[in-house]
Amino acid sequence: MKFLEESLVALDVKASSPEDTIKLAGNLLVNENAVDESYVEAMIQSYKKNGPYFVLAPSIALPHARPEDGVNEASVSFIRLKDPIAFGSEMNDPVKFVFALGASSSDEHLQILQKLIMLLNDQANVKKLEEATTYQQIKEIIGGN
Repeated sequence: MKFLEESLVALDVKASSPEDTIKLAGNLLVNENAVDESYVEAMIQSYKKNGPYFVLAPSIALPHARPEDGVNEASVSFIRLKDPIAFGSEMNDPVKFVFALGASSSDEHLQILQKLIMLLNDQANVKKLEEATTYQQIKEIIGGN
């Protein structure tokens, strides 16, 4: 499982739309061969078809698609947006943190979600993610979980 390794984290990313945001987070997974490009496209299509169902908490989005859409390895990337973007989620917009999930099975999907929920349920961690300026700081936040 690739979970927020340095190559899967990007801070203060500029994006112009929800689709752009999903693509940027997804491309981090593509670059590590964790998912195929088809998976990134599937995440974007899922958003276009189903709306912002993956904006699960204030300022936090977890875009994903189905394993058969091109997942090679369970993985999670993270981008922090320089400027938050509205995804159309009445309760949780605008989005600042995007965690792209790639899971090749339901079990992996649940494991990844549990790890992320443990991390993000703690408001202190969310605040630290907001303020971090280096990957080392991000790693310390993740490491505490």
